[in-house]
Amino acid sequence: MNNLFRKFAHKTSELVGSPWAFIVAAAVIVVWAIAGPIFHFSDTWQLTVNTGTTIITFLMVFLIQNTQNRDATAIHLKLDELIRGVKGARTGMVALEDLNDEQLARLKHEFDRMHQRFDDEGDEGGEGGEGGEGGEGGEGGEGGEGGEGGEGGEGGEGDAPPKQPRRQSRDERSAQRAS
Repeated sequence: MNNLFRKFAHKTSELVGSPWAFIVAAAVIVVWAIAGPIFHFSDTWQLTVNTGTTIITFLMVFLIQNTQNRDATAIHLKLDELIRGVKGARTGMVALEDLNDEQLARLKHEFDRMHQRFDDEGDEGGEGGEGGEGGEGGEGGEGGEGGEGGEGGEGGEGDAPPKQPRRQSRDERSAQRAS
């Protein structure tokens, strides 16, 4: 049953997302509008398009939601694989979708601070990073999982991962190899 619905939802999403589906829908509305004077713009004429569009919209919500859920799950799995495969990445980031809003806000604030630090370093022309702010990961560690707030709701300034050094540009790497 699930597999049949998945296939139906996927195929329907492809069809209704096509330019031809839009053209057909627009043509139906044009025909309906042209038919207005024929039916003297009656209540039945108005009810026809209202009922039709309501039913189609109601059914499409479920089909689109099914497709979006599948796409989101696939993207999460791909990102999880990338996080697990990158040395030094915080594997605690794998299950971010399970965090509550407060924990996500705290994590976003942490990344905003890191982004600001990197911007500040770029403005000053700094080459390397500092060792973090006393987080569990220390230098060269994985940065701990405290940035998520963990289950206890902690995760303040001291849980930030170590700063990563600024990446060299292609020209800088070429110059370094040449010398």
